[in-house]
Amino acid sequence: MQTPKSILLHLDGSVRTGERIRLARQLAETFDAEVTGLPCTLSALMRYPFSIEAASEAVAIMQEIDKAAHDKMQAAFAAHSAGSQRMHWAEPESDGPWGFARRALYADLMVLGQRDRNDPMDGELPGDFLPSLLVQSGRPALVLPYAGPVGPIGRNVLVAWKETRESARAVTAALPWLRKAARVHVVAYGEDAEASLNRLQDYLRTQGVQNITLHPGGNKDDDVGNKLLSFAADLGSDLLVMGCYGHSRAREWVLGGATLSILQWMTLPVLMSH
Repeated sequence: MQTPKSILLHLDGSVRTGERIRLARQLAETFDAEVTGLPCTLSALMRYPFSIEAASEAVAIMQEIDKAAHDKMQAAFAAHSAGSQRMHWAEPESDGPWGFARRALYADLMVLGQRDRNDPMDGELPGDFLPSLLVQSGRPALVLPYAGPVGPIGRNVLVAWKETRESARAVTAALPWLRKAARVHVVAYGEDAEASLNRLQDYLRTQGVQNITLHPGGNKDDDVGNKLLSFAADLGSDLLVMGCYGHSRAREWVLGGATLSILQWMTLPVLMSH
């Protein structure tokens, strides 16, 4: 994969929005890319539909809430983007999260944030916003954890490998980081782990990736999400690369166990692809 040239940045009212803007700006400078900051939240009327049936004053209040949220996001984006010609503000799509997924089709990479159920602004988005976006858009996403500092990423990378389409797409998306990394660790679980790791190592070397260390994780592939987070901490990794597994069922997005664990408990940036 060529380095990402078009980055779509998700903006909302959460406390971590500033962190995402700063990281997107770093990526723009590193990869000579353009960043589009796109606000995406549910409107106040979507969150409080009873207001539609209430007095016109209530509807006006909801509209004022939306405007205040919009202005806050725009001010944050302007503050963290000041002086950069690569950062571009975009007005939100009229259909909210669905419009964001559509815009993602025209980006090489998305920059998103982990859901924080304790954030007062958590209700701004549907509960399945992140997984449904990953599955619907098919675009790779760099997801930032909701806690802890985020420094430069891609120096010490952990790749979670599995012989699937999703893992292969994640590795391809990660190549711009893997080629520059000082250390690349690759771990796989299951009966064919060692053989699949050797095959991946051969592929990565043809792509110019060096300093690869292989880690057969054993025959058992249960509780992979927690194993990966623990292993990433042991290695001091600053980026985890993995496939995202999920499908829709009766209007609900059902995630694989490892994907669900990572999205709930991630402690480092994760590059994911469905």
